[in-house]
Amino acid sequence: MTNILDDYALMSPLRHRNNWLKLAVVLFGLLVGVSSTSPIAPFFIALCMSFTTVALGKAPLKLYLKLLLAPLGFAFTGVIIIAFFSGSGQELLSFKLIGYLFSIKADGLELALLVLSRTISGMCCLYLLALTTPMIELFAVLKASRLPASFIELSMLIYRYIFVFMDMALCIKYAQTVRLGYSNFRRSIYSMGMLGSTLFIRSWEQGDKLFLAMNSRCYDGKMTFFEVHRPVSATELLLTSTYFLSTLALFYFTKNISII
Repeated sequence: MTNILDDYALMSPLRHRNNWLKLAVVLFGLLVGVSSTSPIAPFFIALCMSFTTVALGKAPLKLYLKLLLAPLGFAFTGVIIIAFFSGSGQELLSFKLIGYLFSIKADGLELALLVLSRTISGMCCLYLLALTTPMIELFAVLKASRLPASFIELSMLIYRYIFVFMDMALCIKYAQTVRLGYSNFRRSIYSMGMLGSTLFIRSWEQGDKLFLAMNSRCYDGKMTFFEVHRPVSATELLLTSTYFLSTLALFYFTKNISII
């Protein structure tokens, strides 16, 4: 429970950089990656985001690769389906399996690579934000962007109590395990039911305690957010502008290029 993304974000050197600048870089990468008609620009965005997160943000490389592997498994499943069951043009590969003919055509493989590149670039952009910016600072940015205060406060409370209830669930499950609560299938079903019901009751009780605690501290419907104003240095502005211009140039000059 100690190695959550916020822990790495708190230790990252990029935490002390302007949050609006990081948000602009991430949103720019997402928009360009999704809009690109060639996989070259999204792969370039993914490479830049990964380098920034690992080399400049000091995120552990092993952790970063593990974070990428989880969603990439789902992405590869979709990419394989797209490659085999869509597209036209020149046939690149074909084989028979259980009496069915499977083939990969040029357009299908091109579309599969484009989908894969967009997925990777989007994940790398989001991981840059998650591994370099603590959530409490993101909530302050959302508040400054004039979003409804009730939405931001509910989001903050939900995010906070995800880990409280997760820790509670792990403690209950550990207690059940040492009492052989998961020794067979029947006991496992019974233990899972007890875990769910107990967690529901504890969540209800925790909500009542939170309501009383906030009222005792004169809660008036508004929560104070931690916000730090960090200026953007000339070096940061130069590097960001170079990245934007390079990505836009690559996006423009590769929009009609086919890599297959």
